[in-house]
Amino acid sequence: MSKQIHIHVEDALYEELRSYSLSSGQTIQVCVNTAIRQLLTQVKTELPAQGGGYRFIDLFAGIGGMRLAFEAAGGQCVYSNEWNKYSQKTYFTNFGVQPDGDITKVRAEDIPDHDILVAGFPCQPFSIAGVSKKNSLGRATGFEDKTQGTLFFDVCRILKAKRPRAFMLENVKNLCSHDKGRTFAVIQESLAELNYRVFFDILDGRQYVPQHRERIVIVGFDQKRYGEKIDFAFRLSPPERPPVVRDILEDVPDEKYTLSDKLWTYLQNYAAKHREAGNGFGYGIAPPDGVTRTISARYYKDGSEILIGQEGKNPRRLTPRECARLQGFPETFQIPVSDTQAYRQFGNSVVVPLMADVAGLILAKLEALDKPPCEKRRKAPVQREGT
Repeated sequence: MSKQIHIHVEDALYEELRSYSLSSGQTIQVCVNTAIRQLLTQVKTELPAQGGGYRFIDLFAGIGGMRLAFEAAGGQCVYSNEWNKYSQKTYFTNFGVQPDGDITKVRAEDIPDHDILVAGFPCQPFSIAGVSKKNSLGRATGFEDKTQGTLFFDVCRILKAKRPRAFMLENVKNLCSHDKGRTFAVIQESLAELNYRVFFDILDGRQYVPQHRERIVIVGFDQKRYGEKIDFAFRLSPPERPPVVRDILEDVPDEKYTLSDKLWTYLQNYAAKHREAGNGFGYGIAPPDGVTRTISARYYKDGSEILIGQEGKNPRRLTPRECARLQGFPETFQIPVSDTQAYRQFGNSVVVPLMADVAGLILAKLEALDKPPCEKRRKAPVQREGT
């Protein structure tokens, strides 16, 4: 859906706009839309903090799952960055903010000051060259060398330039084992060189939503500010009754989500072939009173990893709204893109209530660390003579 507005501009402004439209290869309508979004984003970013909460930035923001989590915990988002134009559209629709584009082209100095850096950074292969060879070539070593060319480097350079109190990074579980553990070793070493005390754990979203979804969460606190004696634990507080699949299903889903005979036959034959070969590949029918497999960005292709059984007919895919619920997004979250893009977006997102729980732990820890020393010390009991 879109609305029409009619505006009058001066001749000089129109010529500038037309010239920019021609040079950028974009229509005047797209140029005006982009300019309005950027203006609204700037206005919202410049608004004073509400409630004095901790300020965070939302990098590799996707559709805003991390933003929802940290705002639920009491944080205030002051900057967001996401390169995908469809995710930008969903983000703007729900938060009224247009995320910055390519993070590699953003100067760290231009990012607002913040207390917490939040990033679900993509895991690209790390190329680790020998330090001795680098030295012989007169090139730098340390985190700037070892992570150069990866998006994790952009996280590091922003941490180095802005020195937030804390950070939270999220990635796939396999990050720990990627390249026989060397990738994760570089990440830990890089963050330690920046003088952050690092904690990590692999967390499963199934305690919060009906989905088996394991992710590694990495949390760090600034040792320059707080010293080295920092403790932190992922003491989560999931609901007493975890939801099950039937809790997220729509009452009357559109028939278009039911698999065609051709696709259903293909998936059954594909699964049978792999069973004969001793492999575990194939479709998955989600148990109504259990949890699903992990939804991925490829769900738009055939939906085979999570199918919903239907009595008397072929199984069906999840609807985009059901995918949103599977990731713990609120019912008020708007989905302004096609089904294909929605499947990609929710498949790439995070389990919002799980991340909100972690965000609450981080903010609580910062509040404890930021208390004046006199408030941290317990008063010694008064000793009276003769007692």
